[in-house]
Amino acid sequence: MTNFNFLKYKFFFLFVSSFLVLASIILVFTKGLDFGVDFKGGTTIEIRLEKKIEIENIRNSLSKLKINNYSVKEFGAVNDFLISTDNSISPNDIKNFIEKDLKEKITIRKVETVGPKVGSELIKSAIYSVLLCFIAMFFYLWFRFEWQFSFGGIAALFHDTIITVGVFSLLGLQFDLTIVAALLTIIGYSINDTVIIYDRIRENLKKDSTSELSNLVNESLNNTLSRTLKTSGTTLLSIIAVLIFGGEVLRGFAFAITFGIIIGTYSSIYIASPIVMFFKVKRDWSVKVDNTP
Repeated sequence: MTNFNFLKYKFFFLFVSSFLVLASIILVFTKGLDFGVDFKGGTTIEIRLEKKIEIENIRNSLSKLKINNYSVKEFGAVNDFLISTDNSISPNDIKNFIEKDLKEKITIRKVETVGPKVGSELIKSAIYSVLLCFIAMFFYLWFRFEWQFSFGGIAALFHDTIITVGVFSLLGLQFDLTIVAALLTIIGYSINDTVIIYDRIRENLKKDSTSELSNLVNESLNNTLSRTLKTSGTTLLSIIAVLIFGGEVLRGFAFAITFGIIIGTYSSIYIASPIVMFFKVKRDWSVKVDNTP
């Protein structure tokens, strides 16, 4: 069994995490997010060309049109592409212009249009879904453990979510509904890892009510380290494969999950666990104690 002193530099890691959370919040409010069609409104056009053509040729062709915002992604086969634009030009006009400019036959396979009002409603729904998830997790941890564990778990989830969103803002990656789904997945993954550690902390508290709490928490982290690394490692292997080979459409989702697994593992050890120590945790679990704050 390993015997790392995880809590030796707990204040350093808490300071770094606090800085990253603050920086992420500032980034989101100053630089903002590159919202996809789902949130800002627009049209997504799935097209197929008869012959293989470089994606840069399509981008160069679209640049000649008066479109404020557009993006082109490879989608499916080598001659399939996904074009996202604002609603200033109709899909047929875009199709006709590209055909004329590139002298290639194009087939429109699917068109999806989202209005600005629907986009703003989706943003609200996304925020509500994440908040409701936080609230549900808080009461779940309170019911299963004690309120001290709830604060530690929610602090870790907030940390993971905000920093992931901050990275998307910093790198200018597109933020759409698939990324919201990734955030909810990250929350579920992170809380699962935290619960495993909390279970071992509670178990050690039951066995030993006299030792220093820091020693018991450190022992618990070492007890669960092997399981944490194996779970995170195997999950990362599969999601990295999606990141590399999944294509442009899945790249944002896969990147969010990859980053979320790494930071979720970190927060379970250096955020969720140390915070439990800062509160008066019940030591004798055989006696019912009212620890309501």
